[in-house]
Amino acid sequence: MDEAKQKEILERLNKANKNTLGETLEITYTDVSENHLSATMPVNSRVHQPYGILHGGASCVLAETLGSCLSLINVDITKSVPVGTNINSNHLRAKRDGIVTGTATFIRKGNTMHVSKIEIRDEKGNLINHTTMTNNIVPVGKV
Repeated sequence: MDEAKQKEILERLNKANKNTLGETLEITYTDVSENHLSATMPVNSRVHQPYGILHGGASCVLAETLGSCLSLINVDITKSVPVGTNINSNHLRAKRDGIVTGTATFIRKGNTMHVSKIEIRDEKGNLINHTTMTNNIVPVGKV
């Protein structure tokens, strides 16, 4: 994927965040290729649970957003759409503030199913969360 195509995809994804949970959580797409997609999310009181650490649900939102969008940019949306069918998320380390970066990569990129792993890391590279996600690729009109 050339640089112009990467820029176009990132701009389209960031623009699509308007008026969504992604905008509320300040998720920003930062890097893309055919087989991976990355985004950042600030960790602050907006995404804390009562103990003052990153809420697992916010991590899941970042992970599912990345897994879904990775599939989306790899299908012809005039013919089929990705539909999330399974997500398994492991919260491995607490995070109180700063920025986390999530990266989704394909484990399997088939014609009817995509399976992705999503790793969320802090600024030092520590693994905060590991998620796997399955998307079924469904013909348009069958959703």
